[in-house]
Amino acid sequence: MGNVTSNVAAKFAFFPPDPPTYDVIREEDGRLVFSGLTADKNVDVHLLDTKGGSKIVATFWRHPFARFTILYSHGNAADLGQMQELFIELRAHLRVNIMSYDYSGYGASTGKPSEFNTYYDIEAVYNCLKREYGLKQEDVILYGQSVGSGPTLHLASRSPKLRGVVLHSAILSGIRVLYPVKMTFWFDIFKNIDKIRQVNCPVLVIH
Repeated sequence: MGNVTSNVAAKFAFFPPDPPTYDVIREEDGRLVFSGLTADKNVDVHLLDTKGGSKIVATFWRHPFARFTILYSHGNAADLGQMQELFIELRAHLRVNIMSYDYSGYGASTGKPSEFNTYYDIEAVYNCLKREYGLKQEDVILYGQSVGSGPTLHLASRSPKLRGVVLHSAILSGIRVLYPVKMTFWFDIFKNIDKIRQVNCPVLVIH
């Protein structure tokens, strides 16, 4: 029953751009590149395996003097191809690295979008940050916009030493987007209102 409910909820919760706005291409030397991206040696492209069986696209935008790294979970109806200019501006003005990714079923990521797949997605990306770049929790700021607040709070509730969390137009839960209910139902998705109580680091909420 839980799977059926989750599948129905997913139809209302996720709107990946169709068609995707970019492709990932493998060069002759084996390096992955992003179509439409101007030459930028400070961007790494990754294809990551998740616990849900998807292969998701992640991009690491490196700043030479960065102290912190933002792990950015974007909003609905968008993919990485549409977010490039934002990441370039954020990197330049904030002097941070930015790790961004497309959820399962978004952009060039395989699989189907679902609540639990977004959790598997962000876990794979966070593990990549630790494995490939040697980052510690204390160096990472999670940024979740709209539906991206779900995977952001999932990871934040399990990571007590994060530098901080930014919630941009976050949702309380899936049902609370539609109805002003006062309690959490078992079949609800993205139970952010409950998970935020388990977050120990500083949190900035913006709308």
